[in-house]
Amino acid sequence: MNEVKDTLKILEDKYKLFLQQQFTFVRALQHTRENANDAIRPVSSISQVQSYVDHHCNSSTDRRILSMFLNICNDLSNLCHKLETVHPGNNATNERLERCKLLLNHSNDLSNIRAKYPHDVVNHLSCNEAKNHFGGVVSLIPVVLDCVKEWVSHAEKLPWHMQWNVSGGSAVSEKRAPQEAAARSAISPRTPSVCPEAQTSISNKDCVQVQGNEHVRKKHVTDEENYYGKLKGPWKPPGRHAF
Repeated sequence: MNEVKDTLKILEDKYKLFLQQQFTFVRALQHTRENANDAIRPVSSISQVQSYVDHHCNSSTDRRILSMFLNICNDLSNLCHKLETVHPGNNATNERLERCKLLLNHSNDLSNIRAKYPHDVVNHLSCNEAKNHFGGVVSLIPVVLDCVKEWVSHAEKLPWHMQWNVSGGSAVSEKRAPQEAAARSAISPRTPSVCPEAQTSISNKDCVQVQGNEHVRKKHVTDEENYYGKLKGPWKPPGRHAF
């Protein structure tokens, strides 16, 4: 979630810079629409702006500002795809995410979108421009930014165990943790189990081995006694039988 907020802050800063050049943006749209002989219909989609840049843009200034608009829209689209992996979502977050994705669809009709207070982008246009030409396209980015902010606000209100952290894992990973632990324990090395018959067999072998060792030990002691007895001979008391 922290990474999402950081990305959102960067996009807001980019938009602030773009907003300072709204007049340049509108003039660029006017120039390219005239070059495309398309001055009557409104600018109603992202793909239309892309077409102006690709085929009808003769000024480096116009190309720069129009490309800036397209880049911000593309960054917002990438952020929306990232939001899908941030947490499993609920009705509130999914509704806002789907709205963002729809607005940023290149073929979506932007004609009826209008940014409202505290945004004043529409107020900087003339009545004709706002109503018939550019009201939707200048409203797109602020409306999407507001929608993403609402998504973040709702996501943070979810229970802790349902929130995802991009840098530290996810709710799904937390749910899977016990299962993964069980799986690891299932495949971890264990002391091999032995059936009762095998245990009895092993015990009998151990008993035979112990008995055999005891027999060898006793035999060894007897052999030593016989050996030393033969060397020294039986003990005889002193007296006439001494020799």
